[in-house]
Amino acid sequence: MRVALKDGADVAGFRAAVRRLMAAHVRPEQAGWEIGAAAGFDFGGGQEADEAPPVSLPRTAADLIDMVVCHSDPEKYALLYTLVWRLTHGERGLMEVMSDPLVNRLSLMGKTIKRDLHKMHAFVRFRQVEGEDRFVAWFEPDHFIIEATAGFFVDRFRALHWTILTPKGSLYWDRSNLRVGPPGRREDAPETDAFEAGWRGYYESTFNPARTNVAAMRQHMPKKYWRNMNETKSIPQLVREAELRVERMIEMEAQMSARRNPDKAMADMFEQGPKSLNALNELIGKSEPLVEGGSEKAVLGEGPMHPAIAFVGEQPGDQEDLQGRPFVGPAGQLLMRAMEEAGIEREKAYVTNAVKHFKFVRRGKLLLHQTPTATEVKHYRWWLEKELDFVDPGIVVTLGATAAAAMEGKAIAVTKNRGPRTFGERRGFITVHPSYLLRIPDADAKEQAYRDFVADLKQVNELAGKAA
Repeated sequence: MRVALKDGADVAGFRAAVRRLMAAHVRPEQAGWEIGAAAGFDFGGGQEADEAPPVSLPRTAADLIDMVVCHSDPEKYALLYTLVWRLTHGERGLMEVMSDPLVNRLSLMGKTIKRDLHKMHAFVRFRQVEGEDRFVAWFEPDHFIIEATAGFFVDRFRALHWTILTPKGSLYWDRSNLRVGPPGRREDAPETDAFEAGWRGYYESTFNPARTNVAAMRQHMPKKYWRNMNETKSIPQLVREAELRVERMIEMEAQMSARRNPDKAMADMFEQGPKSLNALNELIGKSEPLVEGGSEKAVLGEGPMHPAIAFVGEQPGDQEDLQGRPFVGPAGQLLMRAMEEAGIEREKAYVTNAVKHFKFVRRGKLLLHQTPTATEVKHYRWWLEKELDFVDPGIVVTLGATAAAAMEGKAIAVTKNRGPRTFGERRGFITVHPSYLLRIPDADAKEQAYRDFVADLKQVNELAGKAA
């Protein structure tokens, strides 16, 4: 039973094939996978690909499939279909068994793709086409990652007209539209441009001879990428001179300018921040998302200054992203209902989120929520602290683990620490996020959890009244 897919990373073709094969109950050993032939299916029975029912998989498996499809190993589709078959035929927990040979091999392939994506993100160098407002880069990935990495370059170089040429395909961005094209040629990319001389000088000036480690340099910057990066032409001489430069540094007496005052420098640094909540919100609104795959539009906090209570959630959802307001989706509606039952007036409370941009992955027309990482929450923490400094609430209520971690500065278990708490010098209260209540499948358990949540908010209201 023949399945033919396009060259490269044929994600759509593989998904269509999986739906068709599963609908026809085709076992892995019965499917023959071909790459580069005319795409299609050569077996009877079952349903058309667009009519076949979707296949439900664990999130970890779906994410792994998206990665491994980019691999250059011709066995990838057969291995992935075997994984899908086992997951849907009695081995639902297979992804947790890293000792399984299939899971182990696919996981290693996925890690290989992640490394290749990282290398492309780090080592692509754009050069301006002489006489044109257009930039071109040449890169040689090991795998078919062109489409997977496209979003990264669009987000970071949105204002430029650029092209990335590779032997496995090309990307073209004209400041508004992205196009994926056929493989390119190295000779079609400029060898250098006017900017590179200045960049190379900057690279040489920041080179630290005392930390020279050739083995580590080769590990993080493999030599196969050197010929595409202007600054690497300086590396051999910098390495040769490293020992002599270190000796000179040791011989020089450390000096500090008498005109330099560290205390004043620190004071000046703190004075550079925004002076009002409006100025802070303007800064947040102009900033790019600090979460991978985040929406470009920031959703800002909302409510009065100096309220008795401020609620901090995790991040905006799809409805919040569309409307530009916090807590307007299903979880927000549940929070408003609980606040009303607890006697908390919505108009007198401040609501915001620890992370200001909606982090999601796209699955067809759906935007699926993704939990921010600890590092991403940390990136937003300064904004949240400044926001609360300006708003100056009587008590801060954290809704869920992400908000609690943002206020605490580290991960904290909600169930063990639920209730009143102090965040530095701020009075606080830890409780669950209303989205947690929406996910409880059992009706009785959901109702009890909601009652517990309302009881928490009543206690918050009481504490806020005492503070007032």
